[in-house]
Amino acid sequence: MLTSWGEIAVADSHVHLFSHRFFSIIAGQRRSSLDDVYGILGWDRPPESAGDLGSIWVNELDRHGVAQSVLIASLPGDEQSAIDAAQRHPDRLWAYAMRNPLDPNASRAVPAGLRGICLFPAMHGYGLDDERALAAVEEISRTPGTVLFVHCGILTVGIRKKLGLPSLFDMRFSNPVAVHPVAMRFPSLPIVIPHFGAGYFREALMVCDLCPNVYLDTSSSNSWMRFQEPGCSLRSVFERALAVAGPRRLLFGTDSSFFPRGWHRAVFDQQTAVLREIGIGAEDAASILGGNLRRLLSGGDAPASPRP
Repeated sequence: MLTSWGEIAVADSHVHLFSHRFFSIIAGQRRSSLDDVYGILGWDRPPESAGDLGSIWVNELDRHGVAQSVLIASLPGDEQSAIDAAQRHPDRLWAYAMRNPLDPNASRAVPAGLRGICLFPAMHGYGLDDERALAAVEEISRTPGTVLFVHCGILTVGIRKKLGLPSLFDMRFSNPVAVHPVAMRFPSLPIVIPHFGAGYFREALMVCDLCPNVYLDTSSSNSWMRFQEPGCSLRSVFERALAVAGPRRLLFGTDSSFFPRGWHRAVFDQQTAVLREIGIGAEDAASILGGNLRRLLSGGDAPASPRP
């Protein structure tokens, strides 16, 4: 993509894959038909083939000049959709999937084609010190080029609200401080905390300062800033994150999800405007906007092309 820093291979670290199976699971939870779900949401119906949905996302990335993206299967049990989408376009897409380690039927293995495992402790009601969560993390740590994504802070799921589904999340399990002992126990495992900690910004920064294997993603509107001290702005958030974590541990993301909205260009424009205001140089901009993610998913320290 041509930016004010020149040509940059932008890679989005945070895009949700709302697949046909995802909506089928949601319809089952709601005890309604898929037609009812789509009628309430007013969103485009995804194709039944997750590979075809991957192609739709690649076309959308092309439309905006985005080189690559993570696609996150956003409910436990839908990881194959993300794998199928990424396998259709292995040079453009990476597959992540949500897991609930408390589910006795959940696999601990990281299947071929899956590059990130996403844990949502507040959503599923467990602490990271739970032996089942630690066992899952240990398995992830044995798979080079795989990252652990841990959602912390405020957790709202807009689709559930639209559909009248309860969101019984337990914020006792949302503090990034809980990531600290996990990051120390598995120092070679890259751990991503999205949305700058989503309201636990100070705590997320402390964990980053103590653990060089912890990264922050910049995704979403970052509306959690309304809970911070007066005067907190996206610029001050970026400045503090850069001062503590540095430019090589920030991962650009949008939190895009559904169509017809598609890739959330406004998030990119807002964040790059802030980075320009701060005076970030071309090398650091290229790292934040894509190079860091490619480096993590290559399993090495130097920026590299994604593994097929």
